[in-house]
Amino acid sequence: MARQNTFLTALMNPKNWWIPLTIIFVAAGAGVTMIGVGTYKESPPLANFVKADGTVVFTSGDLDEGKQVFLQNALMDYGSMYGDGAGRGPDFTADALHRNYVSIRNYYTTTLGEEAAETKARKELKKNTYNEANNTVTISDAAAHSYQELVVYYQNKFNVEKIKNKGTSTWVYISDTVKIRKLTAFFYWGAWSCVTLRPDQTYSYTHNWPFDPDAGNQPSHSVLLWSLIGILVLIIVLGIVLHFYAQFDQLNIEAYTKHAFPLISFKGISNFQPTPSQKSSFKFMFVGLLLFLVQVLCGVLTINDFVGIFNMFGINWATIVPFAVARSWHVQLSVLWISACWIGASFFVLPLIAKKEVPHQKFWVELLFWLTLVDVLLMVVGIYLGPTGHLGEYWHLLGNQGWEYMEMGRLWQAGVLIVFILWAYSTYRGLKPAFIKGKPWRLPNWLLYTIIGVISLFVCGFVAPRNANFAIADFWRWCVIHMWVEAFFEVFTTVIVGYFMVLMGLVSRQATERVIYIGAILFLGSGLLGVSHNFYWNAKPEATIALGSVFSTLQVIPLILLTLEAWRFKRLPQSLNKNSESVQFGMDDIFLFLIGVNFWNFLGAGVFGLIVNLPIMNYYQHGTYLGVNHGHAALMGVYGNLSVAGVLFCSKFLFKPAKWNEKLVRTVFWALNIGLALMVALDLFPVGVYQLNAVFEHGLWFAKSQEFISSFEFQTMTKLRFIGGATFILFGVVPLAWFMVSRVRSLKRASVENTNATLFSDEE
Repeated sequence: MARQNTFLTALMNPKNWWIPLTIIFVAAGAGVTMIGVGTYKESPPLANFVKADGTVVFTSGDLDEGKQVFLQNALMDYGSMYGDGAGRGPDFTADALHRNYVSIRNYYTTTLGEEAAETKARKELKKNTYNEANNTVTISDAAAHSYQELVVYYQNKFNVEKIKNKGTSTWVYISDTVKIRKLTAFFYWGAWSCVTLRPDQTYSYTHNWPFDPDAGNQPSHSVLLWSLIGILVLIIVLGIVLHFYAQFDQLNIEAYTKHAFPLISFKGISNFQPTPSQKSSFKFMFVGLLLFLVQVLCGVLTINDFVGIFNMFGINWATIVPFAVARSWHVQLSVLWISACWIGASFFVLPLIAKKEVPHQKFWVELLFWLTLVDVLLMVVGIYLGPTGHLGEYWHLLGNQGWEYMEMGRLWQAGVLIVFILWAYSTYRGLKPAFIKGKPWRLPNWLLYTIIGVISLFVCGFVAPRNANFAIADFWRWCVIHMWVEAFFEVFTTVIVGYFMVLMGLVSRQATERVIYIGAILFLGSGLLGVSHNFYWNAKPEATIALGSVFSTLQVIPLILLTLEAWRFKRLPQSLNKNSESVQFGMDDIFLFLIGVNFWNFLGAGVFGLIVNLPIMNYYQHGTYLGVNHGHAALMGVYGNLSVAGVLFCSKFLFKPAKWNEKLVRTVFWALNIGLALMVALDLFPVGVYQLNAVFEHGLWFAKSQEFISSFEFQTMTKLRFIGGATFILFGVVPLAWFMVSRVRSLKRASVENTNATLFSDEE
């Protein structure tokens, strides 16, 4: 008899599961709190910038108003600040920094000569003259002259008539010269924080990011040191995890399938009778996939701004939908359509888990749907009206807040929070019959825990006031975005995939609960503190680099394990089909999407995530298309595939059997995934590498410049994206949307009776 590993046995005992999870949350809470406190203490000051004779160049109030202009015009969805934002336009901090250096150097060249002027310009940029007593930064006449030149530069860039004559949507139209001057002050402050040394330190507020050798910005020693440590820790921890994984035989195929539901068959699907709330849940999934269609079409509009495909047909979309608005829709709707699909799928499985329809559940599903739909429609309209200047002083409340992935106006953001809270409540009441006292780690509990986690992190988006320091506000924004996507969304993914597998009859509930527990430990253990890699360069404490180098790198470990499990996971239907002489698995087409989730979890989230998470790699690639590549592959590959899988899984039970089209579903799967792979292989990854090389040679300012973006090589790879994009849209998204729309009248009749008891019968 094999000797049992006592540590592993104790770890897998459900009575002890709260111990590692508590340790993880306490450690993560302490780490994130440390970063937060350091952010408030060490952020670059919002100071008055003055000359030596006391002449005010611009005030701290100008900085704040400039930030408001930046956000109101959704410039984060055109360019970026501290590398965060869109890949299309310039990074305003890198651009302003380099222009300041050139201007100051030129100012001194006539009197000092070129070499001496370069040295003096670098020294002047690095010197910190901040006086905390009177909250002033004293700058030289050369630096003040540089600011004035920067004002003229942006006035020319944003001049309405000049832009209209060019016929391009590249820049948002801002004709108010006072606003442009204050916007310039905000950019100047950002550039100052990137190059000026922190008090008593040898590196800037952004750890010498962005790379600009002309201006004297090179990676600090800590960036190199912690990158090395991060790799060493990854190898050591991966070895330890694989050591225990090799000993862990509780999740072999027999353990997966023992005590599982009966294998779901075509007959079982045909005989399935939906409850009223399950039929109502289809509204979420139906609208979710329509939003998916709109979202990708908005993506087409943003790409059109690169290469002008529609302009060849005489259509100038920029006069109708400015680039920043189109990208705002593209980014925000990516979160919304996925959320709608998940909410709908979760409502569908509740009666299956609870084994009955709780009273009035349909009312709560319908109420939540209409609240969601109204909020989303108002949000979409607001995202357009805000940057186009139609909402005046209410742009922040009703329009576009201007933060990437949190574009929605504050009122619509509050509406989403209400929707999430009602979702949690409706889920709780729907699951209540399935809760068992003394068993807090069963599948129903895990589903509720993850929803509560999503809500808790969404609240972080309300913390920072409008006048908060940009570095502070961005801290709270990332607490929402990253911890959603790389912590609780990953756990939610594991829970939902597990539920689908259980309901399909592929795995047992007990085996799934163990997998979810292991996934929660690994995803939360690395993902919560892994948020640090988003804080490397936006004016955070040095300890952030240490945390990010270790925990962000460790995020690849659970994805490696998922890849190992995927081979066993892939063989389950064939194995069970062979063992079942009379039953043929009825979910082969849906199962493909779950395989896709595992594939992209490894490649998109794991491989592409690892190459951008190490501090030294992130230092050079931050703000380039390698980040865009990672985002597309992970968001669509993992969460997109999962959302489509959830919708189709539920729809297969809801549609009349004669209306199901397995060939179309399989075509959609291959089109979506091959199309995404082609976009990655032909454009996003190679153009990211090409852009990274430009950073190495010249600095980020050049790699994000209009000159570089307009280069033949960059434009050619962008045009090649249309091959994958056309495959993705024409053979994937459009047929999927048509399939859902054409089947609206083909839903089965609902029944309040529990007619599915024999189809989904648990062993307990």
